[in-house]
Formats: sequence, C-alpha cells, structure tokens
Amino acid sequence: MSWQPEIDEIARRRAMAAKMGGEQNLARHRNAGKLDVRERIARLLDLETFEELGALTGFSTYDESGTLRDSSPANVVLGMGAIEGRRVAVVADDFTIRGGSSEASNQPKQRHAEMLPHEFRLPLVRLVDGSGGGGSVRELEHLGRTYVPLGRVRLPSVYLMARNLSTVPVVGLCLGSVAGIGALRVAAAHYSVMVRETSHLFIAGPPLVNATGGEPKRTKEELGGAELHAKSGAVDDVADSEDDAFLKARRFLSYLPSSVHDLPPRAATDDPATRRETALSDIVPRDCRRPYQMRKIVNAVVDRDSFFELGRAYGKSIITGLARLDGWPVALMAGDPFTLAGSWSALASQKITRFIDMANTFHLPVVHLVDCPGFEIGLRGETSNTLRHGARALFAINQHAGPWCSVIVRNAFGLGGAAHQPYEAPTMRCAWPSARWGSLPTEGGIDAAYRAEIEAASDPAAKRKEIAARLEAIQSPLRTAEAYDIEDIINPADTRAFLCRFANMVAPLRKPGPLALTIRP
Repeated sequence: MSWQPEIDEIARRRAMAAKMGGEQNLARHRNAGKLDVRERIARLLDLETFEELGALTGFSTYDESGTLRDSSPANVVLGMGAIEGRRVAVVADDFTIRGGSSEASNQPKQRHAEMLPHEFRLPLVRLVDGSGGGGSVRELEHLGRTYVPLGRVRLPSVYLMARNLSTVPVVGLCLGSVAGIGALRVAAAHYSVMVRETSHLFIAGPPLVNATGGEPKRTKEELGGAELHAKSGAVDDVADSEDDAFLKARRFLSYLPSSVHDLPPRAATDDPATRRETALSDIVPRDCRRPYQMRKIVNAVVDRDSFFELGRAYGKSIITGLARLDGWPVALMAGDPFTLAGSWSALASQKITRFIDMANTFHLPVVHLVDCPGFEIGLRGETSNTLRHGARALFAINQHAGPWCSVIVRNAFGLGGAAHQPYEAPTMRCAWPSARWGSLPTEGGIDAAYRAEIEAASDPAAKRKEIAARLEAIQSPLRTAEAYDIEDIINPADTRAFLCRFANMVAPLRKPGPLALTIRP
C-alpha cells in the first residue's frame, strides 16, 4: 500500500499553516503598516534559504471518525536560514493568530527556539510581535486555574535565553506592540531594534497601566514608543521601516562570529591601511572647554563606511559601535565632548559595561578613543548612583581579556580616565598632542590646592592665571612621554595607520571559546 494519503495530508496541513490567521486578520495586520510573519522571514534571510521547523504544530479539531476538520497553526514560526551565506536560527511571532499571545502558541516550540541556536552554535534572530509568554487573563478560563509565574516547570526558556547571551549572537527586533515576556525577548539580546511608529515595547501595556489609576492615562506611543526606549536604553536602535530593521540586523551580525567557539570574520576592503587624514591635526580645539565632533574622528580612522553605531540615543557621553580596521572587526568606543564634556554618567557607565561584555564574549579587540574628564559630578551624578555603575564599567573594562588599543585624544582624568584600558590584556596605547591627563583637571583643582596663595596675593585673579600657566606647561604630554608614562605621541593624521597595525598584529592573539567573568560591584 502507498503512503500517498498521508503525504497528501501533510501537504494539506502545510497549506492550512500558510494561511496564518486568515485573510481578515492578515488584511487588518497589513493595514497597520506591518508585514506578515512569512514576509518578514523572507526579507530578513537570503533568498529562499528558510527551512521551517514545526510547520505542522497547531491546534486541530477532528470529526467523530477522527478526520481532521480544521487546524489553526501555532503563532510561533521557527526555522533556520542564511544571512550573507551564514546559517542563522529565526523565531518569529505571528500577530494574526490571537495577537501573538501565549495561549495561541506552543511552549515546546518556544523552548526549542532558544535551544536550537545554542546546540548548533547559530546566531539567533527573534522577530517579536506579541506577548510571547505570559498570556492574558483569557487563558485562566481555558486552564481552569491560575499558575505560579516563571519557575523551572513553566518557563525554562528564560534560562535558555540567558545561556544564549553567553554563547551566540542574539538580535531582538520589536515589530509590533510587545509586552511582558515578549518585551524580555527583545531586551535580552546583544542588539535590539524598534520600528518608528509601528512598534511599541512595554513592561505592561496601556490597558493595564491605565487600569491601575496610579498615573495619568498614557497612549501606546507615550508609554512604549521607539524614541522613548532608544533614550532609555531598552533598545539599541530605531529603524524607519521593517525592511530597515532587517538590514540593521544583517549588518550587526556581519561583525560577529556565529558563536563564541568561532572568531569574528575579516572582510575584504579596498581602504588602504596607510591612509592619512591630515584634517585630524586641527579637529581638537586648543581651548579645552570647546567641544569637537568625535564621530568625524571615528569615521576618519576606521575602514570607510564601516562604523555601525550602537545605542546612540542614550548614555550619550560615550559613543559605542562596531567597525573594521583593514577588514578586521573591532569594538570601538569614544568619548563625546558634546555631552557632559565626555564625563561618564550612570547611563553611560551602564552602556559601557554591556558593550564591553559583548566585545569580550565574542572576541572583538577594543579600540578606545579617549576623552573622559572623569565620572559625572554634582547632584545628578550622586543621585543616579554613578559611583556604583561607574565601578561596574571600570571592572568590566579590567575583565576584558582580549587585545585593547587606546588613543588618548584629549582628557583622561580621574577614575573614568583611569579606565581607558585594562590592566592585564594585551594593550597598545598612544596619545595626540592635544592629550591631557591626571587625577583631575587643573582648572577644577587650582582654587582648592592654591587657595591660601591666591587669597594672599595682591591681585588674586592674576595670581590664579599665573599658577594655571605654570601648571599647563607641566601638563604637556611631551613631559609625560619623557618619563615613558605614555608609549608614544603621534600625529593625529597617522592614527588610522597606527590602529590598522594594531588590528593586524593582534588578529592571531584572539582565542575562541566561552568566557568566565567574576562578580562586579
């Protein structure tokens, strides 16, 4: 006897699954300006590379003879495909089926979505568009009881999500109104993106927040809009469209290995490693109170068009991103004097800690363009717990095991300045002629250190100016170089060549494998 009837039945069930939530729900979804789940996967991945798992998973009804009447697919689509020829795992919510909520999903399939990338050492991309875990109050009637949140029995996927962060690159794309554990699936990623106007992210959405009466009623945009969460640091980037989000995800993954057991791949480049940028010699003003465009420096020294910034809208006194030097991927951070003169705030410190942890996990050498006058001071610095968050950033930097290169562009003062490179990692360091360093900037310490001398002078203002000029001469980086307290002072135009030599020299030093970190304050 032939197995053709069963083969035909498989095809029929696959056809049912391809209908997703039905034409009416699909039309409503598209009218909201969103792609359906299968369009999203097709646009994210290389053409026709998606291999679906669990297409037959769903909720079925049968007649009295056991013949299938109808089947509603699970609202979780799972599988593998390719991005730039490299295999990745993809899990996507189907909002057209009960709004992506957990009572319409399949928990074993959700768990497998987190197990698969770890077991096969594949990057994971989550396309999130629903609650994706906790469900709604409607589920209580279906269960006939309530349940204890989380726990080993109910949601081991939370543990699996944490494990993935230490083993494979994880991208979370927020593509709709996402709350609860769905929001966690976005945030628990190395790179997360929201789409302007069409995506919203909440711990709890407006219906629940407004029902509590604890604050004024909020709209979706006020409570969980993309610009809000980019500034809060809940997500790393904002895309103009879903297609833009997919492009950003593809680009982010291009800098990273498939897992911690591999090394970041080198890319071809036609940008000469010896390219000189003479304009850099004049970019830092002589007046140390005037800011300058650090991003111009960044883009001038890395491979052309290779800088991919992460978290631009929050912790703005530090610039972080991925880049390439002579084709080698690196993690780059730089002080931005346009915000707090480059001081490390509590938010900036949190941003640094997370960024360095990612670089450390995936074996990326770090390049640090230093301009840090220290931690943020004043009432805001004290009340935002800058001390503890700054200490965590300092520890994260000193736990970085891979190669590190620092270029001191201007300020390196205080504890923030002391964190310009780790203690034990293979390091290179140089400075520009504009560099200044010490325990604190002299202009901030003269009045305290020389108070008696200034107050005793017949012309206190002239005496203060005299002391400042004397200290400025002592503070010349050339004097520090005489004592070999800085390895070299270079022409800013030669910075790219210096960094490319570093990248080529340390490429053989990178070591694949998992990372173990000690406790931090």
